[in-house]
Amino acid sequence: MTAGDSTPTPLSRHILTLADTKRLLGIRYSDWILGSPSIETGIAASSMAQDEWGHARLLYAMLKKQGFDPFEVEHTRPAGRYYSAPALDRPFGDWADFTAAVVVVDGALAVALESFAAGSFALARTRVPKMLAEEEYHRRFGTAWFARLAEAGGDARARLNESALAMLPSTLAWLLPGDDVYDGLAAEGRVWEAARVRERCEDRLAATLARAGITLADVDPARDGWDADRRRGPGAPGEEAVERARGDRNRDLFVE
Repeated sequence: MTAGDSTPTPLSRHILTLADTKRLLGIRYSDWILGSPSIETGIAASSMAQDEWGHARLLYAMLKKQGFDPFEVEHTRPAGRYYSAPALDRPFGDWADFTAAVVVVDGALAVALESFAAGSFALARTRVPKMLAEEEYHRRFGTAWFARLAEAGGDARARLNESALAMLPSTLAWLLPGDDVYDGLAAEGRVWEAARVRERCEDRLAATLARAGITLADVDPARDGWDADRRRGPGAPGEEAVERARGDRNRDLFVE
């Protein structure tokens, strides 16, 4: 069974939203191994990309007990069956986009993982804490670069503000879908209730975003054209990224 030929359960759908977002985030990070501001930042981009891909694989593996073949889920789905955060549909245009994504998208992912790790799903309770420990480097890196660009003023601050504000509404909607399915997961004890997730998101992101003049409490989730099945806004990741995520060019070399 794959995620493309059946309707995922609420739990498996939640896992897919996390795994697909990590897979795509890793690809977007990898685009900046070369072309980032310095050799050191390129190394950081590589390290974070590898973290995200490793985490995605662990999450996909959780689907096996949900009736899915993790290999098929990873390597056969079309772009229209991805559950990733919309902010990752297109490549990052510049380093301001990269930095904003580390804070906004990676930060939202960390909150979602904290919520999942605290719930009743045994695999999440045992496997996610290690992911969160590795994510701490991402948080420190993103916070430092966000502050650096914000304090530079001028075009750097303006681009950072623009990029973060562009990512926030869709990412908040991805994190806080506001539907009965998510509320059902919370009622089952699988994840935190939405109000607690929003509070934790404020705790994690608000102070950093304020450096660029953004008040997180004033940003509402954007649910126009909402795709309830995929728990995200309209659209899909670019085909170039999905081909890389599936490993299309190396399909004949796959060894499991």
